[in-house]
Amino acid sequence: MWVVPAIPPALFLVLSGILFTIGVIGALTRRNAIVVFMCIELMLNSVNLSFITFSRFLRSMDGVLFAFFVIAVAAAEAAVGLAIFVMLYRSRETINVDEINLLKW
Repeated sequence: MWVVPAIPPALFLVLSGILFTIGVIGALTRRNAIVVFMCIELMLNSVNLSFITFSRFLRSMDGVLFAFFVIAVAAAEAAVGLAIFVMLYRSRETINVDEINLLKW
């Protein structure tokens, strides 16, 4: 039986912060709506990593419960978001964020 050394929670929080930063930079700099959407999903998953880290560190199930609800909301968001992208592509023939202006006729 192998003994797995304990990884300090600070390393998980640093990883979560790095992933969140990559998601923010990607969401602010990319033009493709699907890539922006994936960056937002990356930010949600980094928050889930933080919830699970604090849950394990504090020996409580609250963080796991929050992470479960975030995953459920992200799944619903993915379904609705992809349906909106398909509708935008059919009407405008592009999904670039710069070229989509819904307030113009």
